[in-house]
Amino acid sequence: MVRVVVVDDHELVRAGVRSELAGRVEIVGEAGDVFEAVEVITRERPAVVLLDVHLPGGGGPAVIAGVQEQGIETVFLALSVSDAAEDVVGVIRAGARGYVTKAISGDELVIAIERVAAGDAVFSPRLAGFVLDAFAAEPPQTLDPELDRLTAREREVMRLLARGYAYKEIARRLQISIKTVETHASSVLRKLQLSSRNELASWAARRKLL
Repeated sequence: MVRVVVVDDHELVRAGVRSELAGRVEIVGEAGDVFEAVEVITRERPAVVLLDVHLPGGGGPAVIAGVQEQGIETVFLALSVSDAAEDVVGVIRAGARGYVTKAISGDELVIAIERVAAGDAVFSPRLAGFVLDAFAAEPPQTLDPELDRLTAREREVMRLLARGYAYKEIARRLQISIKTVETHASSVLRKLQLSSRNELASWAARRKLL
């Protein structure tokens, strides 16, 4: 039975998912925000994480980044009410293996979980073509060797630094410590071979990342 963690900021949604999946997968934990999600995934090491896109503390991509930083190997399947382009592409770019909407039936969700656990990519029918088109239409964003040096979390920190946010504000927004922000900031500047925030802001602006 596939071990699953459910991440959604609505308790009623989590309860509904538990009810639909009861006896068909093993739900080993759940969380309602980014911090809780990273904590429970790190502790339980599930095979699959059902991940909502919009969460307190940074959203689905922040969960993926936080788990990757811990070196935890798991598969993320986005389960969201949203089918907006920026949500779908954003979470897939962050590392999710699939994306299904909450209109999915319980039986279909079980199949999707089993498929991503086995290594397949799974999308709700009307999203599959859209995802392929979106990635095919944006090759420059995936072919920037400098940007590719940064991890997902370093990219989040980089954007906020370039926008002028203080370390304390970045830490609050991403729900990480100020020390961790400082570490990521140093790593970003080192990897990009930049020496100041002003240079970083210019670098990001040229790439339309602000």
